[in-house]
Amino acid sequence: MKRAFASLRLIFPAFLLSAVAAPVLATDTLAVRWNDVLLQSVRLSKLGPPMVARAIGIVHTCGFDAWAAYDGVAVGTRLGSSLRRPSLERTQANKQTAFSYGEYRCLLDLFPGQASYVRSEMAALGYDPDNSSVDTTTAAGVGNVAAAAVIAFRHHDGANQLGDLHAPAYSDYTGYAPLNDADHISDPNHWQPIRFSDGLGGFVTPGYIGAQWGNVVPFALESASQFRPGLPARWPEGGYVAQAEHVLQLNAHLDDRQKMIAEYWADGPRSELPPGHWTLFAEFVSRRDGHTFDQDVELFFEMGNAVFDAGIAVWESKRFYNCERPITAIRFLKAGKKVLASVPFQGKRVIRGEDWLPYQPATFITPPFPEYVSGHSAFSSAGAEILKRFTNSDVLGASVTLPAGTSRVEPGFTPQAAVVLSWSTFSDAAEEAGISRRYGGIHFEDGDLKARLMGRQIAAVVWAKARTYIEGVAP
Repeated sequence: MKRAFASLRLIFPAFLLSAVAAPVLATDTLAVRWNDVLLQSVRLSKLGPPMVARAIGIVHTCGFDAWAAYDGVAVGTRLGSSLRRPSLERTQANKQTAFSYGEYRCLLDLFPGQASYVRSEMAALGYDPDNSSVDTTTAAGVGNVAAAAVIAFRHHDGANQLGDLHAPAYSDYTGYAPLNDADHISDPNHWQPIRFSDGLGGFVTPGYIGAQWGNVVPFALESASQFRPGLPARWPEGGYVAQAEHVLQLNAHLDDRQKMIAEYWADGPRSELPPGHWTLFAEFVSRRDGHTFDQDVELFFEMGNAVFDAGIAVWESKRFYNCERPITAIRFLKAGKKVLASVPFQGKRVIRGEDWLPYQPATFITPPFPEYVSGHSAFSSAGAEILKRFTNSDVLGASVTLPAGTSRVEPGFTPQAAVVLSWSTFSDAAEEAGISRRYGGIHFEDGDLKARLMGRQIAAVVWAKARTYIEGVAP
């Protein structure tokens, strides 16, 4: 276990504190190396969390479908066993070539702005970036054809990837309009756009990211609403006040460890975002357990589609309930009153209720979409459940060291001394990810806990469906 702990300490600070890609290890499988290309493409782009989850699911499905043609049992998700190659051709080299072209073609489609980077990575792996053959007697042709089938299907899955339903790409085409604006709370039970610094001396007020996402076709869910939780607390019910008071109390008494838990799991803009974070844990498990390439193809296929479906289910719930974030509830309830709060660089201070802020960077005060339920919590519990099932164990045994002064909210000031976060199990890590959103002041307890349950339920149905493709029994 000592070696595993050291490995994670090396990898994660680079991602989460400076957004620099982690070094690729010589022993990494090809699946891990392509996942790194995917995550770096995400970091260089500006996609929202559900879009990133979809990208992870699609890229690793393209790779899986191409690989399946050279497996004796597995079948692809779009073309079934029609691409199956004779047993003499089922070499590791052909598997890897087909897989690489499958993932490569999908990355070019999803991240056109990163084409130069993706092409360079393809060439660095020894493959011709310009080989667009559709000859399915060749491994490159198999990869290209398998990817094309998945891509064609996903271009019309309700995500609006092409911007053909409403410009620009991934924008809302359903006509959503908020009931509140950045300056007025007309209805405290509903989401409010928040104005914050753009980091350049001005301000931005982001619109609702992914308002249409409940319309996206899932991988395994029967419907986007299959695991939608029950009603959240509503004003003027007592539960509404209680959940806001709970967030206020957490914020007012944050210690350095809680602050760094909030920051470590934040996964905000220019990171791999919450769904990508859990593929980093999958990479860690691959290295820890010495996975083969074939094992990782299956693992990333399962992990990718678990976070994909989690994103769909969570965003359907967010749109259905359209709930306020803590910042709206607290400012509504405490307007004209004094509250105790953690103020960056100042510690605990009494401030006006209408000035309350969550513990977040000034350039990303609160995510631009409704609260109920938590995407972080669902992505994390879904990812943890997949890793538990794949390894037949809940044991993680990993840690990360966050050096003194590395806070993004209070740089050079917090933490006063290095903070070590450690997780004995995948479940521990998922639970910490969930509560981190409460420490950060952007989720209520109910939105966290309900999403944790959803994530586990979603992972179970994704796992079952993915196994039908892996075991060759999919209808």
